[in-house]
Formats: sequence, structure tokens, C-alpha cells
Amino acid sequence: MSIAFEIPGKRILSSAQLTAFQSSATYNTITSYIEVLNTSVVGVRLTDACSESLGINAILRLLDRIEQLAHETPPVENKASRFGNPAFRSFYDKVQTVGLTILLPSCLALTSVIFKLAPSLHADLPGLDQNATPELTTYFSQAWGNRERIDYGSGMELNFLCWLICLDRLQVVMASDHTALVTHVFWRCILKTAILSVLILPRYIQIMRVLQSMYWLEPAGSHGVWGLDDYHFLPFLFGHKFVRPKAIHDPEIVDELSKDYMYFSCIKFINSIKTASLRWHSPMLDDISAVKTWEKVNSGMIKMYQAEVLGKLPVIQHFLFGSILPYEGPSPPSSDESHHGDRHVHEGWGDCCGIPVPSAFAAAQKEREPGKRIEGPGIRPVPFD
Repeated sequence: MSIAFEIPGKRILSSAQLTAFQSSATYNTITSYIEVLNTSVVGVRLTDACSESLGINAILRLLDRIEQLAHETPPVENKASRFGNPAFRSFYDKVQTVGLTILLPSCLALTSVIFKLAPSLHADLPGLDQNATPELTTYFSQAWGNRERIDYGSGMELNFLCWLICLDRLQVVMASDHTALVTHVFWRCILKTAILSVLILPRYIQIMRVLQSMYWLEPAGSHGVWGLDDYHFLPFLFGHKFVRPKAIHDPEIVDELSKDYMYFSCIKFINSIKTASLRWHSPMLDDISAVKTWEKVNSGMIKMYQAEVLGKLPVIQHFLFGSILPYEGPSPPSSDESHHGDRHVHEGWGDCCGIPVPSAFAAAQKEREPGKRIEGPGIRPVPFD
């Protein structure tokens, strides 16, 4: 039976709706998919060989185009602010719409036509029902940050996960692709060339690091030092390794294992932009390092994701429901109920959703010599305050 696809939209406005969502089929679909992807990479190194299907290759080409757009859209001069760079909005618009010049055979004349870029990119995904494109591109477009606030957080990361779920449901990717979805699509692909040099090809998280450092994306609803990371959650969940968790305090071990495991790569990245020890700037990670085994760390991460991402109204009020991930809970409250009940519905994110927080990249930039721009892993650490 064919699916009646629809453009995803927001549905949850109240605590009662959030509670219903947490016992819904869509909630179970998301948590089950996370667990499936998690299981697929247990004991797998980022550098391990992994086959790529036609679907995976098409996704990687699509992500390559997004990275290219970022490099084609440099940040504008914005020395007066430590907050998001306005050039991000131009990048965001390019993902949505791009002007192309095409040749019309009927009149053999060049005509400028505006095409939607995201849908055109999806046209190359093998076996995709093109009727599903509007639904897919909504999740995809919302996975790179918020245009107005110039910020990024775990809610946008969740949109990318939902995009992968949709591709799985539509059989663009199969169960045999799950390992590659994590190690090649979600994270990065590391290849050895014929001359034995290493070629690192950026994928989703790596592209997000480019956007975060280039445009100084603000952390969306950041928990500050009480969170895992200013922006991401899932790399910590997928990226564990079979050594004692306390090894994250050994710089040599972190450096060695960062090439093979996401968790250690994330720790190395945090250490590269914040000074002092994890105990000071990332106490949550420090607490986790006291856990005896990675199995307990991993199970705790899943519970934490359910509580801190899927269980928080400031995040899930922005979740997008469509035909593939439908909303089946109670209707939203009336405007009077929303203002006198949960008191949470508003345009943009207020203090309850996280006040504007300057990017750690912006703080690092201020410590560098004038005229030099931040470059990612080589960022000079700055004091954490």
C-alpha cells in the first residue's frame, strides 16, 4: 500500500502531549533505531573496512555537496560580535534554494530558473519514491542549524537521525548499511590512498564542525558544563571503546584512540578548544569516566538521550512529525491553555529553551592574532569560564 506522504510539522506544545509522545510508536521507532545503529558499531573502528552500497554512496555525494556549499559561503566580517555569523543564513538559503541557469531545448535560450537544491539532491538517491522528497527534505534542511538564531543543538542532530530513519523506511538503505551509516555517513570515512597517505572525507558531524567553527554557531539550549558537548550527543553514544572509561584523562590514549573511536575524538575536540581538565570544563564527562565498563556507559548514554533530548519539551516542541514518523497523541492545547498552563509556547527560544550563548569557537578566536580565522582541530585552547 502506498504512503500518503506529508510535509512534517510541529505538533507538541504541552507536557501532556510530550508524555503521550514518550509512549508512542514514533518514539519507539527513534529509540529502537538508535539502539540498532549502536549495536552495529560495537567493537568497530572508524578505520575498519566497510562496504558501501549504492544508497550509501549517493548519501555521501549529497553530503559532499553540502560541504561544498559551506566552503563557497565564507563568513562575513563580524568583529563586533561573539555570536553567530550572519553568513550562515546565506549558507542555509543555498541549501534551500539555488539559482541555476539551464538551456531550454524548446527555444534554445538560456533562462535563469530557481530550483530547490535539497529536493534536487534527493533525486539521485536510488529507489526513492519521489513523492517522498518534500517530507525527506524537511528533515534534511532542518539538520544544519536554525537560520534565525544561527545556532545548533541536539534537536537539529535529531533531525538528521530522522532523515536516516526515513531513508531506511523507504529502502534507500538496508539493514546491511547500518554500520556504514554510523562510521561513514554520520561520522567520517578514512581511506588509505595508493601512496599510503590518509585521506579524511568529512561527513555529517565533521561538516557540522566546519559550520560551527566557520559561522560560530551558538549552542542551542546548551546545558553548559552540565552537558556532554555544546552541540552533539549521538557521537558519545555511538563512539565507545573497550578500554577503561577513565582512559579519557590520559592525553596520549585520547590522541591514539581518537582516530578509531568517536567518543575519544569528541574528547580530543573538546580539549582542543577548552583549557584545564575535563573535571573543570566538562564535569558530566568526568563523572561518566568513573563508570567501570563501557557497557554501563553505553546503556547510561541511551537513558540520558531519552531523558535529556526525547524527554525535554524545549527540544520536542520543535520535533517534526510527518507520515513516516507520525504524531498520534492528543491535540495541542488552545492558545489560552498554552499561556496559562505550560507557559512554554512562544516564537523563537526564550530563557526556558536556553539564553544565547557565545560559541566556544568565538571565544577562541578572540585569543588569536588579528586576521587569523579558527581552523577546527588546531584551535588554540582558551580558558573555560
